[in-house]
Amino acid sequence: MSAMKILVVDDSITIRRIIINALKTIGYTQVAEANNGKDGLAKVANTAVDFVITDWNMPEMNGLEFTKALRAEGPTADLPILMITTRGTENDVIEALQAKVNSYIVKPFTPQELKEKIDEIVRSMEMKAA
Repeated sequence: MSAMKILVVDDSITIRRIIINALKTIGYTQVAEANNGKDGLAKVANTAVDFVITDWNMPEMNGLEFTKALRAEGPTADLPILMITTRGTENDVIEALQAKVNSYIVKPFTPQELKEKIDEIVRSMEMKAA
């Protein structure tokens, strides 16, 4: 079991449920939720979050704007961010990576894919910290 606290940001409650259930399946039980980037920023400001999973297409503040806002702030600049989205074109992936998401999953996905991406990001963060 991991004590890592994960924030799931998606405007669809159904997708949030799917992601949270997948996280529980792979051993992550501490999960907070936000329904858009603006809500996500408020949660990050008020909750100790170790990892962010965000959608791209959301009202008010999309996942790309949310990522850029997190990267601009001192305390959240290094927060691991995984984007899960239906946007799968090469240009979309490049744009997300330029905004400095750590990794990217195109929907639909399996819990195993989610686990692999989270493990990969956590490993790379640990190597940076070492």
